[in-house]
Amino acid sequence: MDGASEGREQPMLEKELISSHKEHHFTAGEVVRDVIMGVSDGLTVPFALAAGLSGASAASSLVLTAGLAEVAAGAISMGLGGYLAAKSKADHYEQELRREQEEIIVVPEIEAAEIGEIMSQYGLEPHEYGPVVMGLRRKPQAWLELMMRFELGLEKPDPRRALQSALTIALSYVVGGLVPLMPYMLIPTAHDAMLTSVMLTLVALFFFGYVKGRFTGSRPLFSALQTTLIGVVTSAAAYGIAKVMQA
Repeated sequence: MDGASEGREQPMLEKELISSHKEHHFTAGEVVRDVIMGVSDGLTVPFALAAGLSGASAASSLVLTAGLAEVAAGAISMGLGGYLAAKSKADHYEQELRREQEEIIVVPEIEAAEIGEIMSQYGLEPHEYGPVVMGLRRKPQAWLELMMRFELGLEKPDPRRALQSALTIALSYVVGGLVPLMPYMLIPTAHDAMLTSVMLTLVALFFFGYVKGRFTGSRPLFSALQTTLIGVVTSAAAYGIAKVMQA
């Protein structure tokens, strides 16, 4: 087999290897982060509110009404916050994209030198990254994407991300918020409902913390205990303040 044939077969072999090798990476990090944010706040804030009101009221209906109002307001507030955060991120990306695109046109030599500087940080020598720089200069779009990612550390955001984030956080908050309020729907006495709510919510916090630890790569048991402890502290503080105010 001559050298020309080997040169043609090498790229084909590399493509076959890449297509046969399937990597499994977790790519839903932002969605999981939104779920964690919504559920964790949904479990703790209405839980603390219900515990505080239970210390000052004997009627489950009052606690339930206030709790549901808080869940609705909290879901809207947090969903709007998630939307604005994702929208600001997208606007920032577009602003930097226009600035970088203009620099590639106005000062291409400086931008090319910046590519060389980026690659030198990975241990490449000028004679090694020189052809890459020349190739990128012939492909402005690829050049622009490389500069956005490696110079500015910015990934192109999903245009649907803002709405998706808002809905995910809001729905997660509602799901989490209904857990500590369910006993108040079934038990008429606030004090008795609170005891059931405490047990139910602590189990939910422990389970949620464990699942969160599994998804985020941290120690699941430690994450479960930490999440549960936060719920205990917030509800105890709210209940204690309500008792003091009542006294």
